[in-house]
Amino acid sequence: MAEGSTAAVSDSPLVGVLRQARAALAGDVGGTLFTGLGLLGVLVLIKLAIDNPDQFFQILLYGVTDGALYALVALGYTMVYGIIELINFAHGDIFTLGSFVALPIFGLMGVDEGQGFGFNIVIALLITYVAVMVINGAVNVTIERIAYRPLRNAPRLAPLITAIGMSFVIEGLMYIWRGPVTLHFPDLLPETSWDLGAIRIGLKDVFVMVLSILLVTALTLFVNRSKLGKAMRATAQDRDAAQLMGIDINRTISATFFIGAILAGAGGVTWGLYFNNVRFDLGFNAGLIAFTAAVLGGIGNIQGAALGGLLIGIIAAYSDAYISPLWTPVVVFGLLIMILVFRPTGLLGMRVPEK
Repeated sequence: MAEGSTAAVSDSPLVGVLRQARAALAGDVGGTLFTGLGLLGVLVLIKLAIDNPDQFFQILLYGVTDGALYALVALGYTMVYGIIELINFAHGDIFTLGSFVALPIFGLMGVDEGQGFGFNIVIALLITYVAVMVINGAVNVTIERIAYRPLRNAPRLAPLITAIGMSFVIEGLMYIWRGPVTLHFPDLLPETSWDLGAIRIGLKDVFVMVLSILLVTALTLFVNRSKLGKAMRATAQDRDAAQLMGIDINRTISATFFIGAILAGAGGVTWGLYFNNVRFDLGFNAGLIAFTAAVLGGIGNIQGAALGGLLIGIIAAYSDAYISPLWTPVVVFGLLIMILVFRPTGLLGMRVPEK
């Protein structure tokens, strides 16, 4: 009886109409609508810039800085999806783990924010970044080996549920480790700032943007020019063919998880240095926003993830300032729904056949 009912529903005229509408919206019609809505948003922003340019560009600076952080997290999502078509929902918690791991490392080196910025702080930051990246990478590779690899050939729902479960596991461990409170992260970067007209640019803003640009550039060069990067691209295009050509796909996939965790770890430390507070569930919200950024740019596309992170940061900043911080999640995730309906390939993505 249930099978007959399901077949009847699937063959109903309403379902057929909805499928046709969905196909139309995902095609040229949807692309045109998406472009039109984007142009409307640009016109609104131009109007706001004309009314109060100082406030507009100050908010733009905040948005670009936040977007640079989201881009570092979004890169991990897009790399893993591009190579094994898995949305690794635990990646946001790997980002939080980076900031949590940095705290005891600072303690071991005797770093205190009251010391003043100097050579010893620079060395401490370098050591902390490297240590966090390596530890995060090892954790993510272990997760891939234990939780994801056995399910590589399973139905797609199985690894997706496992990824959600790993997210809760990591969050739970951080909760047990440091508790539910908001932790203070050492304020080690100087408060130096420069005035550009009525706009104030802080050294922290410059640090975040420069670091993100360097990491995104390094990742792009690595993927395009290194032997392992070429193996990653080959595995993403056709896993079976890559294996027949002698590529160790297990090693390549593990390397992808390692590199994604490196970027997330760097993002976690940078988030702490910029905002000076972290919490065990920070990665849940930041991860969802970064995932939206990856989808916006075109999930599976490195440059798309960076662009998506930048745009999401700017959109969220303007929503906070001109609408309300309470409505910002609605704006961001409403944008995610629009992308999935009107342009599921994202801004820089392209349609590919099912693997």
